Amino acid sequence: MFSALRACARLPSWTTGVWRSSSTTLFSLSQSRSFHPTPSSWVTINQAMKRKKPQKILKSKSPLLNSAPQRKGVCTQIFTKKPKKPNSSNRRVARVKLSTGKTLQAYIQGEGHNLQEHSVVLIRGGRAQDLPGVGYKVVRGAMDLGGVVGRATARSRYGVKKPKK
Repeated sequence: MFSALRACARLPSWTTGVWRSSSTTLFSLSQSRSFHPTPSSWVTINQAMKRKKPQKILKSKSPLLNSAPQRKGVCTQIFTKKPKKPNSSNRRVARVKLSTGKTLQAYIQGEGHNLQEHSVVLIRGGRAQDLPGVGYKVVRGAMDLGGVVGRATARSRYGVKKPKK
């Protein structure tokens, strides 16, 4: 058997035209002449079950904020939008140009607002579920946007101070 391997080692390599050394030929023959049905790099079922799952790379749900919690922007347009199928009303939406230069649509929460064109607002992540294309919200009670008047519950979300007794 070894005489056959030595004879193969003396053969020229057809790909490069260079004579092979005996050690590389032995290595290449041992890899290509494996008679085992599965390659050695495959793992058993038990080994695979013990391994950790590869972690998925989480994609940002608010990519225009550039991984910042909020961004400042200027309102370019205030308009109403109709929600998706089972719901019906008119939702207030603002088109905002961020300080980074990117434009987006942001939902204005709560009843009533004092926004108009050129108002400076603070934008946070969080989509309006029944408005397609609106993936951001305007922070109430920050910058030019006031809080909701007469709000008693969930006040921190709508920028309202605690009422005096």
